[in-house]
Amino acid sequence: MNGIYQHFKGKKYKVLLIAKNTETEEDMVVYQALYGDYGYFVRPYSMFVSEVDHEKYPDVKQRYRFEFVKDESE
Repeated sequence: MNGIYQHFKGKKYKVLLIAKNTETEEDMVVYQALYGDYGYFVRPYSMFVSEVDHEKYPDVKQRYRFEFVKDESE
């Protein structure tokens, strides 16, 4: 799962690791913006890999919220 991903709105992010929420046992994706202040974020895995709501965003061509772009070692 590590690597560079593109959000459906166009910005790129680096996935750092998958963490476990200690209260719910839910898998969480920890990732870093590759723009601006290079902030760190966390999002539930299920949301990270979810499909784009094409009713809400009809002009978006990307199928998933985040799509793999490349391995960070490339």
